[in-house]
Amino acid sequence: MNPYSKRNFTHEFGQSEIIKLGLSKHFKMYDLHDFLEPIAVHELNGDNGYTDGQLAKFILIHETELPDISTADIVLVGVSETRGNGIDAQGPAAPNPIRKQLYQLNYWHQDVHIADIGNIKTGATLADSYAAVKTVVSALLKMKKTVVILGGSHDITLAQYYAYKELHQIIDATCIDANIDLKGESPARSENFLMEMLTSEPNLVRHYNHIGFQSYYVHPRMLETMDKLRFDCFRVGTAKENMDEMEPVIRNTHLLSFDINAIKHSDSPASRLSPNGFTGEEACMLSRYAGLSSQLTSFGIYGYRPQLDTDELSARQIAQMLWYFIDGKSRSKQEASLDDRNQFNEFHSAFTEVDTVFLQSKKTGRWWMQLPNKKFIACSYQDYLTASHNDIPERWLRAQERN
Repeated sequence: MNPYSKRNFTHEFGQSEIIKLGLSKHFKMYDLHDFLEPIAVHELNGDNGYTDGQLAKFILIHETELPDISTADIVLVGVSETRGNGIDAQGPAAPNPIRKQLYQLNYWHQDVHIADIGNIKTGATLADSYAAVKTVVSALLKMKKTVVILGGSHDITLAQYYAYKELHQIIDATCIDANIDLKGESPARSENFLMEMLTSEPNLVRHYNHIGFQSYYVHPRMLETMDKLRFDCFRVGTAKENMDEMEPVIRNTHLLSFDINAIKHSDSPASRLSPNGFTGEEACMLSRYAGLSSQLTSFGIYGYRPQLDTDELSARQIAQMLWYFIDGKSRSKQEASLDDRNQFNEFHSAFTEVDTVFLQSKKTGRWWMQLPNKKFIACSYQDYLTASHNDIPERWLRAQERN
């Protein structure tokens, strides 16, 4: 069988009673207590405490009891499961070095409330871990929280997706990764999880984007398959040259998955795949774009292995990406609703006998364009320029093909 052809996978995540527990009608946070390990904050700071300006002073942290997260905008949760990458967990839980660095950063965004509910316990089997992640993330999504998942191998993205599937929510999904994990012949779950995510039935992925792939790691047939499915893939060089064009891609996304192997090794010692890739600054920029999206509800950062890190530089990198995600979240609170047209500059344009409307936010400068069905999608200034020259913006055309 062609490894890139569509398949109907039947792996079940929903048989466990724990799935029902987290999503019960009368759900409360203590229902998740058995799935979560508390955080030993004193081990992160060496019993030195934190200063008044540091993030740890403002985060609701699960130390002994799960905190009341009703007012939280962002909820952090750690995952240490790495068996999908063929690796048995060893050494410190991957999320904890990230927390150590994040908690030390200064808190600039008083309008963004954050909670950290600890690490999801690793299951007896990989499927058990998936089910636990699905349960916790589904419960948080149901509570209308933005979920940030720290650590674990990249295949945890599948459990992240199944949280939406549990809620019957159709989504746009984006992965940022040097690889496209569609290698159907690979025994490693982390190298083929996209096959199930994108082709299993019923499928709730309306659209998929891939940002930052490196061509020498990707079989040409893989890209042909992605194109036939009307999915959009951006080479790392294309993305780096046009970072502003990645913002609308991420703005339209509900689920974002970031494999740290997308970052070049010199900027992230634990990223061992390639000497090339995004710089640390570019990774922070992409994370800020994620925070800016009012549509994005889960952001997973995967692939961090503490034993491969040097002086916790990769942990610092991820912590700073999270800081910029929070920064974007703060900025997004200032954005007006598209229904409030007084807050937008409105431009009418016609290309190839199609009349459309472009909106530019007076507050953030971001752009949207209208499709024939009257719905608006995120776009860029370049899309407006293309339309004004009587050419069809590729983003508009791809959206129409999918419709």
